[in-house]
Amino acid sequence: MALTGVLRPGHVALRVLDMDAAIKHYTEVIGLIETGRDDQGRVFLKAWDEHDHHSVILRETDRAGMDFMGFRVDSDSTLERLAAELAQCGLAADLTWLPAGDLQYTGRRLRFTVPTGHSIELYAHKDKLGCATGDVNPDPWPDGLRGMAPGRFDHCLLYGDDLDGTVKLFREVLGFTLAEQIVAGPENMLIGAFLTCSNKAHDVAFIRHPEKNKFHHASFSLDNWGEVLRAADIISKREVSLDIGPTRHGITRGETIYFFDPSGNRNEVFSGGYIHYPDKPTITWTEAEIGKAIFYHDRKLNEAFLSVLT
Repeated sequence: MALTGVLRPGHVALRVLDMDAAIKHYTEVIGLIETGRDDQGRVFLKAWDEHDHHSVILRETDRAGMDFMGFRVDSDSTLERLAAELAQCGLAADLTWLPAGDLQYTGRRLRFTVPTGHSIELYAHKDKLGCATGDVNPDPWPDGLRGMAPGRFDHCLLYGDDLDGTVKLFREVLGFTLAEQIVAGPENMLIGAFLTCSNKAHDVAFIRHPEKNKFHHASFSLDNWGEVLRAADIISKREVSLDIGPTRHGITRGETIYFFDPSGNRNEVFSGGYIHYPDKPTITWTEAEIGKAIFYHDRKLNEAFLSVLT
């Protein structure tokens, strides 16, 4: 079955404290390609295997974090349909149409706030620059890559309070599938949800947290475990602040390393994971195995889950 409706993650907009330091990190350490700057001071970047003009937007301000995450839909008619359904569902707040061109080379966007407090937007059009290998007789990778050189922006992990409402919106309105979940307590309360609109293990994930609108990480895709290990070498070589890894997630089976940009925004590069077909049952992780679910090798709980369980 062809993908329809919401197709994939399209971009993430990050706030940074020092634009020059951020550009150096995202181009030289991660290895993204700068594609534009606008009169608002925003900087646009893409990965080498992405066709669209950009997938990462940087904005300098005095507080790090995520401004919004955007998803591409398959058509203007889908955008109109989802706008109407979001307006009627009672789960989306602050619905706003942003005009074409507000982001470089991007059509009009519908932005809204989900129950966990995050700004999400949908759009149907973005100009394509093409990937670095081209589309005719392409090589498997291009010359001149820098840093970790991920092929694409892949997903975000976000924290917020009303996890149930956000999961309901993504599943019942936007058409996502719950690929994996974490449950805890005698009521099997949902504390983690990994959602996909494609055949990936996840395109966005949410963790229950007492505060709204918390950002955990933006993730970029590598090809294999060897490239994750090379990313670890780059982190040390460049004196980048390491969070954890290299290791493996039990959830999604992804091989991962977490680190921070100069502003304190957490980044991930990862590889692996399974193919999620529409008839695949939801994978459930229980309270006793949460440590293994998050980081399969060291099996330790992180602060976000500890705050839920205590």
